[in-house]
Amino acid sequence: MLVQILFYVFATILVASALGVIVARNPVHSALGLVMCFVTSAAIWLLAGAEFLAIVLVLVYVGAVMVLFLFVVMMLDINLEELRRGFTRFAWLGWLTAGAVIFEIVGVVVSRAFGVDVTRGPLPQPESYSNTTELGRALYTEFAYPFELAAVVLLVAIVAAIALTMRRRPGYKAQDVSRQVAVRAQDRVRIVHMEPEERS
Repeated sequence: MLVQILFYVFATILVASALGVIVARNPVHSALGLVMCFVTSAAIWLLAGAEFLAIVLVLVYVGAVMVLFLFVVMMLDINLEELRRGFTRFAWLGWLTAGAVIFEIVGVVVSRAFGVDVTRGPLPQPESYSNTTELGRALYTEFAYPFELAAVVLLVAIVAAIALTMRRRPGYKAQDVSRQVAVRAQDRVRIVHMEPEERS
């Protein structure tokens, strides 16, 4: 009973924060709403017994990906008015995606009508069972190449984000370390000797 109550509480917070991601006009507020989505999703995964996935969601997505996203949003100097002006052009794609997600959710809810028993959960595992061990065994044996491919894709995304951030912009000022190190005091400081004057 307590698990069901916690599930509905976290699910309500998750839906509210997801709506905040969509509705917020400030991209930083949207990113913070997405952080709340990740945290509540991790809590729901803890209730489902997937401890490793919950910890990875918090550490990787909240601790690394969202920080990178915030840096990209704040450093790319995005023209928000221009983005909002072209928003309606892709509204049909958003409605199509929302319709597909709603269709999938409704299909899961009414799946018991197709002979699928959704009331039965997974069989209880012995105390020595570790889903982290089973996940690692599957990840590094059967799915080793897709795992490495995903790592390469993430590396390319990080390099691309850094390259976009460091692009030349009007008014962009960058340090020239070699010139700073090679500077001499004689070139920067000039000592002027003046005769003392008497104030009237």
